[in-house]
Amino acid sequence: MPTFAAYDGTELAYRTLGGGPPLVCLPGGAMRASRYLGDLGGLAADRTLILLDLRGTGDSAVPADESTYRADRQVADVEALRAHLGLERMDLLAHSAAGNLALLYAAAHPQRLGRTVLVTPTAWALDLVSTAQDRLAAARLRAGAELYDTAAEAYGRILGGVDTDEEWDRAAPLFYGRWDGVAQAHYAAGEREQNEKAAAAFAGPGACDPPAVRAALRRVAAEVLVLAGELDGNPPPGLAEQIAAAFPAGILHVQPAAAHYPWLDDPAGFAERVGRFLATGT
Repeated sequence: MPTFAAYDGTELAYRTLGGGPPLVCLPGGAMRASRYLGDLGGLAADRTLILLDLRGTGDSAVPADESTYRADRQVADVEALRAHLGLERMDLLAHSAAGNLALLYAAAHPQRLGRTVLVTPTAWALDLVSTAQDRLAAARLRAGAELYDTAAEAYGRILGGVDTDEEWDRAAPLFYGRWDGVAQAHYAAGEREQNEKAAAAFAGPGACDPPAVRAALRRVAAEVLVLAGELDGNPPPGLAEQIAAAFPAGILHVQPAAAHYPWLDDPAGFAERVGRFLATGT
């Protein structure tokens, strides 16, 4: 895998997939290795995906200073990757928790952004956080099927403080549009791909100043697509709409019958919508 040196000397790795104009991709988790993104539903057919392993994940090195796992301190890693790739401006895609990293990067370097895609992003960097009620309301959208009733009950216990691996396993079907073999394998791989210590530090105290981030994002001239899943509770579509509204040229798209990993739920539909936005800005 290609590597480059971050600002503090940490060696960071990335994978490339596909062909066409580059698209830098930031994985969520938080702090999950980028492999789970796959080829983003076939998006690699028209774009060269630059899939970054964030520090301490995948093939990237563990930093000497673990406080640098905090999201604001990883902004410099994204900027170092842009410079390493020789891009004056870069198109950017971020999933889930990495939505916060993308928001912080956009606030710090608005002039370096081409088009940006935020896929089912969380946005504590804007003080926009899904509530337990939001998440349970989404879980109950599929009420009446035993699989999802059991999953919703488990999710309710998790949100109430019973945070065990067994409950997460029961709740897992909620995070996918359909609980098929692809989804089950994708979920099973997650535990091996995440750096839990880094995840705990990612949103640590001092990671952001939401009013300052909001003000800075008004300087982002490039188009931003916020793609939500119809069945997702983190964020639900209404909250995703607020995230899109934080940008002067923000666009919301809600993918039907999709949850938190929409490129798995409808690969062709996801790749078509994101590809069209990257090509035309609409």
